Amino acid sequence: MSTPDRRINGALWKARWHIWCRREARALAVIEAALIAQPDDAVMLAFQAHLLAELKQPHKALQVLDRLVEVAPGQAAHWFNRGFLQESLDLLDAAEVSFRRAVALDDKLDRAWYGLGLTLIRCNRLEDALSALRRNTELQPMSPYAWYQMARIHVNRAEPEEAAKIIRHLHGFEPKIAAQLERETGIRAAG
Repeated sequence: MSTPDRRINGALWKARWHIWCRREARALAVIEAALIAQPDDAVMLAFQAHLLAELKQPHKALQVLDRLVEVAPGQAAHWFNRGFLQESLDLLDAAEVSFRRAVALDDKLDRAWYGLGLTLIRCNRLEDALSALRRNTELQPMSPYAWYQMARIHVNRAEPEEAAKIIRHLHGFEPKIAAQLERETGIRAAG
């Protein structure tokens, strides 16, 4: 292991120790010091972005994620994280681009499909949102979140029969979510 690699690994362990002790600001200082020596280290940049987000500094975290996707453009997870933060900051067009890049790099990244679906819902592009959410359910059939969002879209589009199908489906593995949808929508689909 070369000296820079040893320093980076040492910094990561020290930062993790600070996090374990609930001293995220100290962990961030350790990471930032290590990045002076290795400014393009993708692992350290990802760690820095995560810590900044945890410390409620989303704009700074986004700047780091912008740098991270320059340094490691082929990593779908980095694009997903960027899209997630962009969506939370209401940068919906940018979030869509990031999520689409993530799924182009890894078509099986279910979280990115879900994030894309949520972003498209917020942009009122419901047909595109349904497509993204359907892909998420193909990858994560037992996760209720995309099913819930799809049912809500069908209700909003005055397609109660489609919503009822989803609610019936949810009764098979997530009865609490199915019951919640029934309460929220007034659609009774048990059985």
